[in-house]
Amino acid sequence: MAVSADNQITWDIFDALPDPALALDGNREIIFANKAALGLLGEDIEGGDIAMALRQPLALSIANAALDGQNPEPGEIEISRGTPQIFEVRAAPILGNRIVKALITFKDNTRIKQADDIRSTFVANVSHELRSPLASLIGFIETLQGAAKDDPEARKKFLSVMENEASRMSRLIDDLLSLSSVEVDEHVQPREAVSLIPLLRDVVTVIQARAVNKEIKIISDFPQGLPDIPGDVDQLTQVFQNLLENAMKYGRSKSEIRIKIGINDHSSENSASEVIVSIADRGDGIPAKDLSRLTERFYRVDKARSRELGGTGLGLAIVKHIVGRHRGRLEIGSEEGLGSTFTVFLPTFEA
Repeated sequence: MAVSADNQITWDIFDALPDPALALDGNREIIFANKAALGLLGEDIEGGDIAMALRQPLALSIANAALDGQNPEPGEIEISRGTPQIFEVRAAPILGNRIVKALITFKDNTRIKQADDIRSTFVANVSHELRSPLASLIGFIETLQGAAKDDPEARKKFLSVMENEASRMSRLIDDLLSLSSVEVDEHVQPREAVSLIPLLRDVVTVIQARAVNKEIKIISDFPQGLPDIPGDVDQLTQVFQNLLENAMKYGRSKSEIRIKIGINDHSSENSASEVIVSIADRGDGIPAKDLSRLTERFYRVDKARSRELGGTGLGLAIVKHIVGRHRGRLEIGSEEGLGSTFTVFLPTFEA
């Protein structure tokens, strides 16, 4: 479309809009599409009917309403160009212009939609995880108030189960609070100087006491002269305690857990130095199809076994967020039948 010099600045502004936008004439022809719209709908859409560029009944209905002088309600559509995206379509009539009769805009709501889906799934999972032990507690209370009221053996058995269910709820609530706390502060990198070797030694001491029953030996390789890192002592303790507890839970009896710590000095390569901590167990390993989902909230490879071992399904999600807050990363490797290795990379103060 030929554009007069008087209108050039208007079209330049229109073209610079970050959201895809279309200008339509009274015949539904696209007389101008900004760069974002050309990238979304195709480079050759100008001059054609909007129905040829956008085969979406809802979007066309919104456009037609605007062309009729109405102010239609926005609508949500999905456009697939490789990866499906969710867009909110808005349209407004242009009154008093002899050429442009309506403007159509597309706001990418894909991330908002994904966040809503994650939130809904999270709420549903929390409800389910809390409802199960709560239902058990209510059932046992009713039994103790009725048939088992005068049965000492039944009382002892049921009270033990009730204690386990209450502990399960307590662990879940603690993990939910931890996850919420980490997410709130995730944008703020902690800057306290932390020495990882004393921290890891303390964690090993605690976990080793719990590993006695499985006769699991924890072997550590701690070098001298490791630099401090910027971090939060309590959160880093939580990370390594969680990873070591998992290695102990899922490791085979009479096997070993190996902890290694070292440093990647990338100074000569113009990139940041990192302290690296790896924790390797000799368990059954994790199927390859599950590795990418391990840090999802409530994702469990073996749900029954995880619950039996006291897992809430939130531990690795908490680890991921804490490591992210420290501007580090978590890598997981595993081979079925041989075991798993969890490696944490944490930047040093020089990073």
